[in-house]
Amino acid sequence: MSSSNEAATPQSTSISYEQLTQSWPAFEAQILALLETLDLADKALVCDHVALRVNSIDSADALRYAFSRVGKIISDNIINGRTILIIELDIPLTLGQFSIACVELPYPSDKVYPQEGWEHIELVIDSKAKDCDTLSQDLLALCPKLSALLPSEHTAEPVQSSSQGLNSQGLSSQGLNSQSLASLAGIKIKMSSPKGDKERLANPTIAFKRDDVCIKVHPHGIKAVIASEQT
Repeated sequence: MSSSNEAATPQSTSISYEQLTQSWPAFEAQILALLETLDLADKALVCDHVALRVNSIDSADALRYAFSRVGKIISDNIINGRTILIIELDIPLTLGQFSIACVELPYPSDKVYPQEGWEHIELVIDSKAKDCDTLSQDLLALCPKLSALLPSEHTAEPVQSSSQGLNSQGLSSQGLNSQSLASLAGIKIKMSSPKGDKERLANPTIAFKRDDVCIKVHPHGIKAVIASEQT
């Protein structure tokens, strides 16, 4: 463990480890509700890590220190120009049926988040996809309900409660009723292929965001991505 992990904890912070602990139940409830809406709750997927959002270096340094006391940093990488740490916890977090072994702690960028704290989980599906188009098809095969959110022309706009703007392919064949469509309203999707400076493993990602929380899906777990940095 580097000496920076052993430094005294910074005094000025806007989100603390204690606040994260206290806010976990509310975050868990929001994520479980989104999983149900996306029809992903019963798919026996692996949740490889949970991610935070912070707006200051002081916050990031303080959380780095706090998490280093309950785990170890297994990756310190530059992604899209900023430092992102992966901490493997001594005792995994529990979220519903998931046991989450790792926490992603990104240092702040120029973007200011409206809310600091827990932000998303990342799920691993059985896929050999190397691009978002293939991953999208694999995800649709697993969860046909998502045909309303994954149109042929990708968009990050939220799904409307009416049929206008939804993917016309397969809606009737999948039997999605108006209540099912309405439940998807307000969900935004984003497709990306984030990659660290040292990574060699393509890991396309589809993100589903509602309100302040997000669920990301990709074909490779965080430890496989970290291992690719060593090759």
